[in-house]
Amino acid sequence: MTIYIVNPNSSQHVTEGIDHAVDPMRAASPVPIEARTLIEGPPGIETQAHVDGVVAPMLAHCAKLENQASAFVVACYSDPGLAALREQSNHPVLGIAEASILTAMTLGQRFGIVSILSKSVPRHMRYVGAMGVMDRLAGDQPLELSVLELSDKTRTFERLKTVGSSLRDGVMADVLILGCAGMTAFRADLEAYLGIPVVEPCQAAAAMAIGRVALQKTR
Repeated sequence: MTIYIVNPNSSQHVTEGIDHAVDPMRAASPVPIEARTLIEGPPGIETQAHVDGVVAPMLAHCAKLENQASAFVVACYSDPGLAALREQSNHPVLGIAEASILTAMTLGQRFGIVSILSKSVPRHMRYVGAMGVMDRLAGDQPLELSVLELSDKTRTFERLKTVGSSLRDGVMADVLILGCAGMTAFRADLEAYLGIPVVEPCQAAAAMAIGRVALQKTR
């Protein structure tokens, strides 16, 4: 039985980053953790059309894994198909956006989200509003980098420092969320630079999945 972390875009670089980010958590997990790539997905999920378009193939992908799964993690910050996968599967299903927001609220009073693009922000606003936690959101600001551009580590980290500082100092966020699975490599360095907690969503969701599986084993 395995916790499957499914990257709904087709970028293997992103999946490798997710795998590396959750690797230290494997020792704490009662079951293996496997990061997977949805090859039918776009190279990056950057629009609502992308979000909607990956739901059906992701559900089909997870259906084939149902009998081997202990839990599923949807590793895209728009949480595509989260409700549908929960309806389809008999196992715990975590979305990285939902998990990161819930985690951030245990680490600070006002969380800030670092988005990839300006057009990502309205999607995030709808989601935060649907969760009923808009009063805890300090702000959501974009890097203006695509998913593929995040592979340029020097450029990305410079933008993260600028946007992270703006969220911390400009809107008084006391905890930040990296609003894309393509930012996994930067959590520790950004946290050290800013001096406030930084939540990496894949790690947050994996931690919740490990907890859910462990609880099930105590029944």
